[in-house]
Amino acid sequence: MASPHTYQFDVTMTCGGCSGAIDRVLKKLDGVDSYEVSLEKQTAVVTTSLPYETVLEKIYKTGKKINSATADGVPQSVEVAATA
Repeated sequence: MASPHTYQFDVTMTCGGCSGAIDRVLKKLDGVDSYEVSLEKQTAVVTTSLPYETVLEKIYKTGKKINSATADGVPQSVEVAATA
């Protein structure tokens, strides 16, 4: 099993409903060890052995704007590949 990674997403959230939407998708995502969604800091921090792209896509599907992200402290693309 892959060792856990820490992904941090800078996400535009304007209310508790926004942070709640991200909380719900992360709660349902199998393979997430832990996560913290902060409306105040505008961040979602996820510890998981899942690929970065998997977590990015789940957060993207909530419709919230992802401004930037890091994986283990290294900046990552926030572009989500279009699915056919």
